[in-house]
Amino acid sequence: MFTKILIANRGEIACRVIATAKKMGIKTVAVYSDADKEARHVALADEAVNIGPAPSRESYLQAEKIIAACKQTGAQAVHPGYGFLSENEAFAKRCEDEGIAFIGPKAHSIAAMGDKIASKKLANEAKVNTIPGYNDAISGPEQAVEIAKGIGYPVMIKASAGGGGKGLRVAFNDKEAFEGFSSCQNEARNSFGDDRIFIEKFVQEPRHIEIQVLGDSHGNVIYLNERECSIQRRHQKVIEEAPSPFISDATRKAMGEQAVQLAKAVKYQSAGTVEFVVGKDQDFYFLEMNTRLQVEHPVTECITGLDLVELMIRVAAGEKLPLTQADVKRDGWAIECRINAEDPFRNFLPSTGRLVRFAPPEQTMWQSDVEHLQGVRVDTGVQDGGEIPMFYDSMIAKLIVHGKDRNDAIAKMREALNGFVIRGVSSNIPFQAALLAHPRFVSGDFNTGFIAENYGKGFFAEDVPHDDAAFLTALAAFVRRKSRERAAGLSGQLPGYAVDAGKDYVVVTLDAAGNNRYTPVHVDEFEGETGSAQVRVGASSYVIRSKSRLNDIAITGTVNGKAFTAQVERGTPKNPLALRVQHNGTRIDALVMSPRMAELHALMPHKAPPDMSRYVLSPMPGLLVDVAVVPGQKVQAGERVAVIEAMKMENVLFAAADGVVGKVLAAKGESLSVDQAIVEFV
Repeated sequence: MFTKILIANRGEIACRVIATAKKMGIKTVAVYSDADKEARHVALADEAVNIGPAPSRESYLQAEKIIAACKQTGAQAVHPGYGFLSENEAFAKRCEDEGIAFIGPKAHSIAAMGDKIASKKLANEAKVNTIPGYNDAISGPEQAVEIAKGIGYPVMIKASAGGGGKGLRVAFNDKEAFEGFSSCQNEARNSFGDDRIFIEKFVQEPRHIEIQVLGDSHGNVIYLNERECSIQRRHQKVIEEAPSPFISDATRKAMGEQAVQLAKAVKYQSAGTVEFVVGKDQDFYFLEMNTRLQVEHPVTECITGLDLVELMIRVAAGEKLPLTQADVKRDGWAIECRINAEDPFRNFLPSTGRLVRFAPPEQTMWQSDVEHLQGVRVDTGVQDGGEIPMFYDSMIAKLIVHGKDRNDAIAKMREALNGFVIRGVSSNIPFQAALLAHPRFVSGDFNTGFIAENYGKGFFAEDVPHDDAAFLTALAAFVRRKSRERAAGLSGQLPGYAVDAGKDYVVVTLDAAGNNRYTPVHVDEFEGETGSAQVRVGASSYVIRSKSRLNDIAITGTVNGKAFTAQVERGTPKNPLALRVQHNGTRIDALVMSPRMAELHALMPHKAPPDMSRYVLSPMPGLLVDVAVVPGQKVQAGERVAVIEAMKMENVLFAAADGVVGKVLAAKGESLSVDQAIVEFV
């Protein structure tokens, strides 16, 4: 067994590998860019080596620097994680040539599965179901139309080297096939340097279901059940679960056996994933094979009780798999939510910056203890006070729960999301909460088009309706009453001026039209029972009990005997006296005051917000890479004004109306904050 391994990655997956290595008694080496010198994975590793500037192409993608770091530290093996160099056959081969074990498949397996056209031919030869299509490179749009007509519409036009949704179009007629081919070819050439295109039948109401496989160097290959990955946004997975709520045992067995056939055909060693597209009648077809550890591997670990990272390390060290197909378990239900640094209410724009507060829900299941059944697990590469840099992907953490069945897992996930405190950057937690509460998700009736169908025009606060909105009002009053009680108990108060906690309050919130809503609330204490009260909001009554402290953001307790977790904090961007209450994805900002204060508040004049229509504002934190206008220039609506880069994405800002540029307020190369003015029109 190895005594020291290097992790050629960063963030969450680097921390994940370190956890298992420590359990196995293996020393670890982290590599880091200039942007990651204070990162969590660097602190957790036994040693760390700087490999260059922040951009990944100058650091984490530099194979030579990784090899040099191995030699410098004496690391005998490299775990590539996912992304970066994990599916780079040249890197895997170079490691082998240098006598460094690559904790992943052999280079020939990566090469065989890395080309989508070649992999489909191999799948056919291995008697794996493949989608009807034309798997040779296509010469031009005219040939693409003829092939599409022969297969039958709708068809999917895909780049051979594509990934992440780039180089992909669906065509329902000749015109769309002609135009889609040209668009895919251009995207593929620009993104991957490879403009080969193929066409296949588009499966309607498709599900994305993948099979986890595991092989060793002794010819043994097994499958570890499936993962349901159909909840996707722009071809990026959002929620994954295991098992799938859709397929039958017979389909599961057939898919697993075909995945093993394919893995054996390429002499696969290590963990890998065979992805299938599954139709509404459970007909399934090979999509591609990912020759690495998947982001969503924890849900498989939960239901099987296996540590996939440990098995990868043991296989790379030449050991046989310690189990057979008959030994593979399927216990309970696991769900993973990807917690990303993005603002769902601003069309999911990236959100970078410092994590002012980062407090995940309490873990009851750990990375290095995957046999622990049922509970909550958090895989993350960040920590309180850490930075979300603009140079890498947007993932903050993976939140994983394991329950006795699907309904139990959904309930656990909703409660875990309620207790996940992230401040300083925006996160997609409200969106995850909305997905988990959606009737179609709860029933298991969804496919890969679910998010596009239900949130095609964007995501808005009203998309997360609370099933008992008055509870949020009651909780605000409860917390305010606790604060007043504490103030009333302070000694040394002047006679006649002591704080009176009171029982009657008015909670002021905003309605859908932006107008103040005044809600009378009555709070009764339970004698001799601290942290408890009965709160009446209209006809509703809530008995709330909580031992949480006033300075805790995440509040736990019971309401009418049922456990709850919510977030309450003092101060909002607009009002430092307001309470911000969040529960099940819904948020309210509330002022809790006495009835007399509410009367006076209603008489206060409304201050209109400043008119910002003359400005082009930065919709997110990022780097201003281009300003396309100058003072005095006439600009038409829709004309390009500026370009902002964040998290490997370029975002082009356009003029909303015709106008003349008055001032350029930010310079090229400047780091921008949210809503910072870039250009002012006159």
